[in-house]
Amino acid sequence: MAITIETGAEGRCKAVVEGSMTIYEAAADKPLLLSALATAKETEIDLSSVDEMDTAGLQLLLLVKRESLKAGKVLRLTGHSPASLDVLERYNLGAYFGDPDVVSSRERKKGRRLKSGKSFGAKSIKGSGARDVTKTSRR
Repeated sequence: MAITIETGAEGRCKAVVEGSMTIYEAAADKPLLLSALATAKETEIDLSSVDEMDTAGLQLLLLVKRESLKAGKVLRLTGHSPASLDVLERYNLGAYFGDPDVVSSRERKKGRRLKSGKSFGAKSIKGSGARDVTKTSRR
């Protein structure tokens, strides 16, 4: 993974992450992201070019978020790639990062499932008696 740090006016910083955010890159990338956070009032991490992310990459983002909260600084995740969205949605962390892109993506997927009938469903099963039994299951 390569991280490019762009500094802007008024204490803003943008870290553009390219490639993988996995256990193999996490140790090298930790000081870069923490340094970007330390030097700015507002930090944006652009994830649009992330092609692979695992839990080590997620832990790195969690660390940076925790440090931003401690320091009273603003941290935003932007430009989500499919790989980064998948991990953030899987662990339901969009709200923790204050990230409407992740939350709205989750809602879009939920809406699709509901329309196709694949989320919660009810099946009517005929019993041996005269009554109907309704069984509810998760899919």
